[in-house]
Amino acid sequence: MRKPFPRQQPLADLVGGSLRPLMNKQGFGESDLILYWDDIVGERLACMARPIKLQWPARQKAGMDFDGFGGAGQATLVLRVDSAFALDLQHETSVLIERVNAHLGWNCIAKLVMQQGPLPRPPQRKTPRGAPGPETLRQAASVVQGIADTKLRQALTRLGASILRQAKEDQ
Repeated sequence: MRKPFPRQQPLADLVGGSLRPLMNKQGFGESDLILYWDDIVGERLACMARPIKLQWPARQKAGMDFDGFGGAGQATLVLRVDSAFALDLQHETSVLIERVNAHLGWNCIAKLVMQQGPLPRPPQRKTPRGAPGPETLRQAASVVQGIADTKLRQALTRLGASILRQAKEDQ
């Protein structure tokens, strides 16, 4: 007897597991800070900077106390900052630290280090194409006029008009 296929899993569950070793290498305990950066700091600040890594202090000696509120053990968040916005972001440092700490649920980040450099730009969305012109529609309709089924003929006319329009744009 054949075993049933495994249950489908959300892609986010699979990505989180495969990203974990990479995130740990850069000091991130979890991938939320990277994956939800836009939601954590807001759209305006997110377009200025991206987190690169989280630098933790050297291991503490036996006598040092960790309290999580300004004491030893707080991390430094290293950000890649677009050069044009570095000064603006410097003025927003306290806001950014506050938002990240609020997301993490504890006073984790003590300071920010900004490395200036280009940020990867989000992919440009393709602008939707307009409807095909009347001449293109007539040309496509003439090819499928022998088809008796009205719905099929209309669908093939739209498909043919789109193909003809694309061919004209590519030339």
